[in-house]
Amino acid sequence: MFEDTATSRFGAVLLRWLLAAGVAALFMAAAWYFSSPPLVVLGVVAGIVLFSCAHVVLEWERTVVLRFGKFNRVAGPGLIFMIPFVEYSAATVDLRMRSTAFKAEHVLTSDLVPVDVDAVLFWMVWDAGKACSEMRNYERLVFWIAQTTLRDVMGGVGIAQMGVRRTQIDKEIADILERKTSEWGITIVSVEIRDIEIPEELQESLSAEARAEREYNARIILAEVEKEVSEMFVDAARTYKEEDAALQLRAMSFVSESVKDKGGLVVIPSALSDAFEGLEKITRK
Repeated sequence: MFEDTATSRFGAVLLRWLLAAGVAALFMAAAWYFSSPPLVVLGVVAGIVLFSCAHVVLEWERTVVLRFGKFNRVAGPGLIFMIPFVEYSAATVDLRMRSTAFKAEHVLTSDLVPVDVDAVLFWMVWDAGKACSEMRNYERLVFWIAQTTLRDVMGGVGIAQMGVRRTQIDKEIADILERKTSEWGITIVSVEIRDIEIPEELQESLSAEARAEREYNARIILAEVEKEVSEMFVDAARTYKEEDAALQLRAMSFVSESVKDKGGLVVIPSALSDAFEGLEKITRK
């Protein structure tokens, strides 16, 4: 789906050819100047040897050098030279960050629900020597370890926890992979779960369960609010019962609220009028 960044080793190979051709040209010039044919043969041999022992390693690469078949060193970047017929480059490793997409199909969760999980692994090689000497194909090994780890972790998680614990699941998988691959010269940057597919028949039941839970929470909140309001009403009634002035002030507030927006004529019942008179007597004391 995605193409690799347009990086090429053409320049590195061309530089090797130019170095080898330059050395051969010098010997041929010397052979022409001194009229010595053996220098031509020596120049060709020197060019071939230089081409075989000189290598150009790019900035983001490292090359693994073996001496008589045994690991000797990790070289690069830049122009490196090896001992002819003794040392050779066994592998060139890219140290840039990589992404590997992997998935686990029909994974049984802790409550025995089959799900399909897609994830992406971000990783990189930090020790080219270990990555090449410890494993035959480290890219394939990382893929298979990531897939099996994903299945193991998902097997211990319930279907209801996958949505709320996705960040914790990502970190748990990354930690397990880091412990497994660190000794091979590979570091795990992160793991990101892209999608979790649940069977359609289970999606409907989960949706109904979620709706029922939301309705239950709404009713609980409404009941708590009604309880608080009723307690406030009870406290207000006790206050009105104990303090006549409080009831009279409430009556005045009720009349004021009823006419403050549109105005108008207010007909006050005799009982309410008595409240006003009682309040006036209280304020005069």
